[in-house]
Amino acid sequence: MSTLGARELYRRATAEFTARVHRVGDRWGAPTPCAEWDVRALVRHVVEEERWAPPLLGGATIAEVGDRFAGDLLGADPVGAVDDAAAGAVAAVEAVDALDRTVHLSFGAVPGREYVVQLAADHLVHAWDLAEAIGEPAALDVDSVETVRRWFAGVEPMYRRAGLVGARPAVAGGDAQDELLAMFGRSPALAAVQRFNAAFGAKDVDAIMAAMTPDCVFEDTTSPDGTRHVGADAVRAAWTTLFSGAPRARFTAEEAFAAGDRVVQRWRYDWGDGHVRGVDLFTVRDGRVAEKLSYVKG
Repeated sequence: MSTLGARELYRRATAEFTARVHRVGDRWGAPTPCAEWDVRALVRHVVEEERWAPPLLGGATIAEVGDRFAGDLLGADPVGAVDDAAAGAVAAVEAVDALDRTVHLSFGAVPGREYVVQLAADHLVHAWDLAEAIGEPAALDVDSVETVRRWFAGVEPMYRRAGLVGARPAVAGGDAQDELLAMFGRSPALAAVQRFNAAFGAKDVDAIMAAMTPDCVFEDTTSPDGTRHVGADAVRAAWTTLFSGAPRARFTAEEAFAAGDRVVQRWRYDWGDGHVRGVDLFTVRDGRVAEKLSYVKG
């Protein structure tokens, strides 16, 4: 692996994000690992950053830009909006003296080179968010990962104190991408469970099974020790029975946290005239749920 210069890092990161936008299809409302954003909101955030880049790299202050980039920004053609914004930002980054200029940000003035690396890092991590949201392979460019990981190691405490990144989850093994994502408060295991939850909440059995491994295991809450369903066919049958028996039921994930490839989640299950609360213990493998062990109060 090699360390990239700021311009090459930005080119790769924005290309990776933009390529994934082109594969969103009809999934603009899909949830993302950023809990407050669906796909459209996440993409709009990145487009806003790209719209800000040319004036800021040109020396403008935040006050001078004002609310120029408020509002939707994506319109009826979000892919076209992304392509246009990305091209303008890349041109600004490629300007001869862009990296040596002073850029005026909300927390103070920084060299253009530092600002470009910040933008690239955000693009790279959001490219992973987008891949997770639309269910495609989430591997990132290895040189970009290593470059951002080394840069962010020096500023991570400041970012966390400012509330710009979430708590750092534990990671298993020495994978550089997983370490980088953890530095930014991301957990591949938690993202896999969030995908599972979205499918479960929609009672979409096909989507649930797509979020699970072929050799998946589900252990339900029947007394005293739970019934164990092993393999995709048995687990699919368990979900089909559950949903057909309680068509108005609603599942709510209340809290989840990850440690390596394990996720613990508190939940509530309402079926109209009553509810139960419980906990799931998930094991995640290769980005999909391999095991779901369920426990219930009462």
